[in-house]
Amino acid sequence: MEREWLFSLIPLTIGVLFLSFGVYGLRLASALRRTGVTAEGRIVRHDVERNDEGTTFYHPVAAWTTQDGRECAYASRFGRTRHGSVRGAFGVGALVVVQYDPENPRRFAIQGWDVTTFDRLATVLGSVITAGTLVVLLVRLLTL
Repeated sequence: MEREWLFSLIPLTIGVLFLSFGVYGLRLASALRRTGVTAEGRIVRHDVERNDEGTTFYHPVAAWTTQDGRECAYASRFGRTRHGSVRGAFGVGALVVVQYDPENPRRFAIQGWDVTTFDRLATVLGSVITAGTLVVLLVRLLTL
């Protein structure tokens, strides 16, 4: 076998990265469901982020008070591209339900906003790419 197998490392790396991000997000969501504390919060602003292609993402910032009295205000890890989609139920001043980790309130989810759809998609896509690349590599190794 020549050096062609080195090119298989590219999709393998991409697959493992997708799989890792997806599993991390699903584990975080699972931990919040098991041990998270629920609090009523309010959307205080939207953090605006622009990527290299010029697409603008709006991340709602939820503010709430923890059980031990700490004031928290953090931006959601998920942003939406249309400003209209962050208005209404997630507009500035809207009341929301926040589920957070009492030991680390930066790990939180806004109910109805932070969904696990992206994490599930990344996990499935990463699994398919990783498994497919490994199968191709094994077949190539066995047919030498």
